[in-house]
Amino acid sequence: MNRWKALAAVLGAAVFAGRALAAEVVINGSTTVLPFVQVAVERFAAAHPEVKMSISGGGTGNGIKALIDKTSQIAMASREIKKGEVDQAKVKGVNPFETTVALDCIVPLVHPSNPIENLTFEQLKKIYTGEITNWKDVGGPDAPLAVIGRDSSSGTYGTWQEMVVEKGGGKRRVTPRAQVAASSGAMLTMVAGNKFAIGYDGIGYVDSTVKAVKVEGSAASVTSAKDGSYPLSRKLYLYTDGEPAGGVKAFIDYLLSADGQKIVLDTGFINIQ
Repeated sequence: MNRWKALAAVLGAAVFAGRALAAEVVINGSTTVLPFVQVAVERFAAAHPEVKMSISGGGTGNGIKALIDKTSQIAMASREIKKGEVDQAKVKGVNPFETTVALDCIVPLVHPSNPIENLTFEQLKKIYTGEITNWKDVGGPDAPLAVIGRDSSSGTYGTWQEMVVEKGGGKRRVTPRAQVAASSGAMLTMVAGNKFAIGYDGIGYVDSTVKAVKVEGSAASVTSAKDGSYPLSRKLYLYTDGEPAGGVKAFIDYLLSADGQKIVLDTGFINIQ
């Protein structure tokens, strides 16, 4: 009799665990973070059908806004949350909690036919503020630069602005001549389609359609990101309202597991384990 009671208790616990996870988990935000989180969502959902998952990428700013407005449970972010965003969240009773899930390198990109191999911070800054407008001024062909940036809701835009455009202090604006890519994927397409273009993207998006350029002589890689030698490396985050619980916690735990971190690597980004 005791054996049957024990079995019933085990089965009851399993049912309770399933109910505890049962929830709708909405994820929104960074298009940089999107590729590996999307794969993780698909695999997690297959193993946990009781958790209804949905995911979309609209930029870091939009993801954090959705978290603040309580229309999503997880915000994907390619930058740290801003103080002003934290203040807005607290007004609405939301307590942003940060989890680092991967590392990334922001990589300057040019067309594969471009002979440029390396650019300094000063050159990148002058290109993006409009002080340099011809490739010949940085050792390239005598041709006008086609500058491509990201929209202001992008976390990658914010990081590039801070680490490149405003490096050394002082507010600086990107040249009004710059074209704007609406997403990481759009950036890749725009650079690949213009032999005089320059843009930037997360390392996970870089493929053979574009050419990665070194920064201050350092190439973006797993090693250079982890040891800090690549000067445009950064962390990638998930933000939740308070410490994760239920289905949200189960998913984040999966992403931080060995299987989840392998997804990070397999999609071209850099694991933190």
